[in-house]
Amino acid sequence: MDLSSHISLVQSKIAAAAIAAGRSPEEITLCAATKVQSDDTIRQAIAAGITVCGENRVQELTAHLAADAYAGAKEVHFIGHLQTNKVKQVVGKVDLIQSVDSLHLLQAIHTQADKLGIVQDILLEVNIGGEESKSGCAPELLPQLAQQAGELPHVRLRGLMAIPPISAAPGANRRYFAQMRQLFIDITQKMSDNQSVMDCLSMGMSADYEDAIAEGATLVRVGTALFGPRPPMAHR
Repeated sequence: MDLSSHISLVQSKIAAAAIAAGRSPEEITLCAATKVQSDDTIRQAIAAGITVCGENRVQELTAHLAADAYAGAKEVHFIGHLQTNKVKQVVGKVDLIQSVDSLHLLQAIHTQADKLGIVQDILLEVNIGGEESKSGCAPELLPQLAQQAGELPHVRLRGLMAIPPISAAPGANRRYFAQMRQLFIDITQKMSDNQSVMDCLSMGMSADYEDAIAEGATLVRVGTALFGPRPPMAHR
């Protein structure tokens, strides 16, 4: 199967999962995780119907922007771990930063957005599985971080993101997705002055996006199912 066929297949599976959950397929955004992909591959994906690209690494994001590889996409997101010393290279360059997991990072994003005179859309990343190896704030710290985000005028909190533990067992992550959905509902209710823009629950990747949709995801981040196994960095 070529890239276009893979994209069509994933779009069809997203639509079927949404309908099975009693939802409209239009409620779900497919974010193509373009980590390690070439400029040409990204252009081909956009030509085949991808409208949102998600980048994991600042260096790759910068290179693709310089090459205008995202031309034609509606949005570009940053979905990887973001270090505060690289905030200047991301804020104002992407439509959504999905991986904000600390007050320190939140404040750095706000400071840069203030300098640029913009409001940067963000998601708060939650370490829903409590894994030491993963980024994300602890679920119990989320209400405080969300409140702090709501107090910063140059940051707009759009919702939550999570990467559950890796599991080979089908359906094993549904409980984490369900927990994220409840956190999303709870936070939205508490953000009384921000409820209208709390519209994004980003969860689910190539192996489990259908389960994520069943549990309420509004955005899924898919890479391997679209592009195949990632090529080595040196072969970009």
